[in-house]
Amino acid sequence: MSLIEQLKRHEGRILKPYKCTANKTTIGYGRNLEDKGISLEEAEMMLINDIREVESDLSRKLMVFISLSKPRQDALVNMGFNLGVAGLLKFNNMIEALNHADYERAAKEMLNSKWAKQVGKRADELARQVKDGTY
Repeated sequence: MSLIEQLKRHEGRILKPYKCTANKTTIGYGRNLEDKGISLEEAEMMLINDIREVESDLSRKLMVFISLSKPRQDALVNMGFNLGVAGLLKFNNMIEALNHADYERAAKEMLNSKWAKQVGKRADELARQVKDGTY
């Protein structure tokens, strides 16, 4: 038996945050998030994995996505990351404008939302990115 096998057996694996017996927020195989947190490398790895997941979901659920330029795709991934893909897919007027390559209207629809009021400059930047097709 290896140490890894033993620790997996003793700690158990829970993939969502939970409170351990010491009432600390924990995840995975006993990672104490309150005292230890995660490393920069782990944060970067999680970010990359989350981006890939959003890209994959958008490729499957939003037909226009694959035909967009990379800056426009990235703007939608950014929105999907922030809102969740299900939340992004509720932007019906924006999606309709994207389907017609009307990027100016798509940007206006982005800014005409509760989301834009909540995130402020982020929405301004992403709307410009969709409108201009540049970063």
